[in-house]
Amino acid sequence: MNGSAVHLPRSIYYGQGSFERVGEEAAKLGQKALIISDNVMRDLGNVERCHRYLEQAKVDYVDYSDIVSEPTDQYVNEALQLKKIENCDIVIALGGGSCIDTAKAVAVLATNSGDISDYMNFKTLVKNKPLPLIAIPTTAGTGSEATDVTVITNTSNDVKMMIKQPAFMPEIAIVDPVLALSSPQKTTAATGVDALTHAIEAYISKKAHPFTDQLALSAIKLITENILESYHNGANVEAREKMIYASMQAGIAFSNSSVCLVHGMSRPLGALFHVPHGISNAMLLPVVLHYSKESCIDRLAQIGRYVYQDLKGISDREVADILVSNILTLCRDLDIPNLKTWGVKEDQFNRVLEKMARDALESGSPGNNPKVPTESEIISLYREAFAFEYSLESHSKTMI
Repeated sequence: MNGSAVHLPRSIYYGQGSFERVGEEAAKLGQKALIISDNVMRDLGNVERCHRYLEQAKVDYVDYSDIVSEPTDQYVNEALQLKKIENCDIVIALGGGSCIDTAKAVAVLATNSGDISDYMNFKTLVKNKPLPLIAIPTTAGTGSEATDVTVITNTSNDVKMMIKQPAFMPEIAIVDPVLALSSPQKTTAATGVDALTHAIEAYISKKAHPFTDQLALSAIKLITENILESYHNGANVEAREKMIYASMQAGIAFSNSSVCLVHGMSRPLGALFHVPHGISNAMLLPVVLHYSKESCIDRLAQIGRYVYQDLKGISDREVADILVSNILTLCRDLDIPNLKTWGVKEDQFNRVLEKMARDALESGSPGNNPKVPTESEIISLYREAFAFEYSLESHSKTMI
């Protein structure tokens, strides 16, 4: 086995109350912060709390809170312009993956030339050290606070760009589970399945290695044990804490391994139909797992035996079947819609199937899948997912 590099933030502060450290840490990195957030965080008072902590540390700040959807190059350019006008020397991301991914792009472009699209698929390598970035997640899902990946939609061609280079890794991650308590039920479901997808794909990826395996397995177990409680009882701090910890583990796992086919197919759905990333992952996960299962029976069985430790005396295939069936059940119990019930029009969907399949393949993620699909196979999987029903009629064994 060739040696595998492991990339992490320089420091990770984790636990209840860790948000209070933002001022102290910012003061070590710069004098004026660009806070990238959204109206939800502002309305909840979290942006004001960030202001207070920065003021206590004598760090100046300016807000960019205009993010209302998944991150686009438009948000990046607007925030970057504000950074230049205000002469900020540090970036703070406070919010979900959209805020953090936008902040990553701004931090890199603040010290490097070109447009964010130039950095997709390593067309341009980051030459200069980015502005220091403090990432503070408020959802248990993307794990973006601990990854060297940013996902930005190119609004000129409706392509959701996955951009991965070490420079996109935050300098500091502050992971305070209390910030996730306000996450709405639908967001909790979407981001939770997003994290589960990160962990599963990191484990079955062709690029998996022992370091990422342990993080992925831990994340899968924590998520399957706590996501329904977080969904039904969002005020349960213990469940929220385990979910945001699992999200970070899953983020580190896939960032140092890779994602696979689900993510490759998910991004075009977000770019063209504005389906939130976590929801589109959940829509695709059962279909893609069924497609991939024969090529990773052993890996799925390893996950199943780790998560359901009372499974004895049955074959790897049976354990893999149980795991896939349980994931389907979980999506059903979290009220995950299919594309049809989400509101995607079938005629519009059919018109862009070939573009979505091409964009998925071009992203590179499907190439890491245990079974690498052709363009026509991806089209077939999209069609299957469009009106997919989370029915257990074809599954004889479940554990949930």
